[in-house]
Amino acid sequence: MPVPLPTLEPDPTGWLADRPLYQAVNDLLTEIRDLYRGDDVPWVVGYSGGKDSTLTLMLVWLALAGLPPEHRTKTVHVISTDTGVENPVIAAWARRSLDAMRTAAHDQHLPIEAHRLTPKVQDSFWTCLIGRGYAAPRPMFRWCTERLKIRPSNAFIRSVVAAHGEVILVLGTRKSESRTRALTMARHEKGRVRDRLSPNASLTNSLVYSPIEDLSTDDVWMLLMQYPNPWGHDNKLLLGIYQGATADSECPLVVDTSTPSCGDSRMGCWTCTMVEQDKSLTAMIRNDESNAWMRPLLDLRNALDAQDDRHLRDFRRMNGSLLLHNDRLVHGPYTQAAREDWLRRLLRAQKAARAMGPPEVAGLCLITMEELHEIRRIWIFDKHEVEDLLPLIYEQETGEPFPGRPLDRELASGPEKMAVLREVCGDDDNMYEAARALLEIERTYRTMGRRAGLYGALEKVLLRHSFETEEEALAFARQRQGDQPDQDDGDHQIALF
Repeated sequence: MPVPLPTLEPDPTGWLADRPLYQAVNDLLTEIRDLYRGDDVPWVVGYSGGKDSTLTLMLVWLALAGLPPEHRTKTVHVISTDTGVENPVIAAWARRSLDAMRTAAHDQHLPIEAHRLTPKVQDSFWTCLIGRGYAAPRPMFRWCTERLKIRPSNAFIRSVVAAHGEVILVLGTRKSESRTRALTMARHEKGRVRDRLSPNASLTNSLVYSPIEDLSTDDVWMLLMQYPNPWGHDNKLLLGIYQGATADSECPLVVDTSTPSCGDSRMGCWTCTMVEQDKSLTAMIRNDESNAWMRPLLDLRNALDAQDDRHLRDFRRMNGSLLLHNDRLVHGPYTQAAREDWLRRLLRAQKAARAMGPPEVAGLCLITMEELHEIRRIWIFDKHEVEDLLPLIYEQETGEPFPGRPLDRELASGPEKMAVLREVCGDDDNMYEAARALLEIERTYRTMGRRAGLYGALEKVLLRHSFETEEEALAFARQRQGDQPDQDDGDHQIALF
């Protein structure tokens, strides 16, 4: 049983109600133990390294530790998804935490297994942005969350369901986080089939348990500061991270509900362009000189968040079609030049951060070699950019030779031949890109026994490059839209055939 702690002033509307803190915690631990022993369904606890997931896992850990060994009958999986673009400080904290969990769980004989999940290289942030040319995420084009967070965790959860039939997800969601979160949780509560277990709207055979759903931010920090972390990490260090991520670098003494809460910062991906400003990363740099090494990351993030990036993007969509919105073409993926520039900027930021940071940052990896290989493959084989410039860019920006293997010369025309083609085409980029793609497609089909699909592939290139300028494409789109007067005003995707 936890050591009794001083009672607080009763709050009849809060989580404590009229209970002393130790009693409220013990009641919650009892609830967790009862749910754990209620069936044979394995648990999966989501852990991000933040305050809510840390407290949730602490409560589950303490509940299991309070059970007799013979009652610890099922595994509790702890999953932490590293998107590859997490705030480096939080990412390092989460990695160290997972290592400490594995050691502590083994030493304490607890059935807790820690897993670090990552997105597939094909889904990584830099593969999509620099490789395929996806524009930086926006509210109307939020391609990142599904690929970086949801798919890795859902794949793991489905594997547990496949092995055991069901799973219970233990999450650190709280109603006080936002009005939207409160409404969502309330809606799911109506579908509860068991006490405290809500159905999961997106995953079959899975239920959601949110043990801290009724806690406020102040409650969370109070418990984190009062109870020691069972896997050996100091929660005060976590508080320091949050404190450093607030604009004024202060955690006020909370005396009433009008006092701003300490540590309510939200720290996620350092590349996030879904918010107007990365306040947490900015504050971390401003409040602590030792974090100045993250300035190159913030600068790159701000560059990605350009309000008008039309000049960096193709006027055609990824599939070559045209999209009209408010009588303007909606631009599609980043151009080849823009993608090459983003790669250079990223490698420069990585090099600068390593040079500016403390010894533990010397090996900071903002983009993996696996991602670089995949980007190189996409550029050459999917986008027909057979100049194969990635190794050269890597060497120029890092001062080191690209460690990838040389490509078979039959698989890429190489920069020498492309230089000749560029000279022939002059300043006509559209003609150059079309001729380059046509040559690469012909080479691809040359050795095939059956060349079915060749004409279709060639026609697709010709259609994509059928406009010499954006103005010409816009005029065509307007004319095609005028030929369809029955359509309502709004977005119109214009096919080229």
